[in-house]
Amino acid sequence: MLATIHGERTLTELDAARLNKLSVNQLPSGLADLLDIAEVLPSREVPANIVTMYSQIEIEDPATQQVQKITLCYPGDAEPTAGFISVLSPVGIGLLGVKAGTLARWQMPNGAEGAARVVAILFQPEASGDYTT
Repeated sequence: MLATIHGERTLTELDAARLNKLSVNQLPSGLADLLDIAEVLPSREVPANIVTMYSQIEIEDPATQQVQKITLCYPGDAEPTAGFISVLSPVGIGLLGVKAGTLARWQMPNGAEGAARVVAILFQPEASGDYTT
């Protein structure tokens, strides 16, 4: 069940295609749901304020106001201690496709709800002219 969608979610065609190619056994149900309902646009048409794959973003915990920088990545590049968060994680699913300023929400494996506000998109591949990453 995808409890993370509270408004529009937008994916690039390339991100959607790559995520759909992951093994069905690898796709968490929340990501599968997101792929079914998100608006999918050509990479050149995705606004610069949308979190796409390999976007570096600044998020804020609404409870503690703690701010951190993370990069949303594919599972093979995930290194949480270095800020590289897998799109297959609850946090990754919650952040993918949201606009800057959005409060993203997700369900943790223990049943608790997580949330973070996307304070800023520091780098988005598409905004820099990279349509193939």
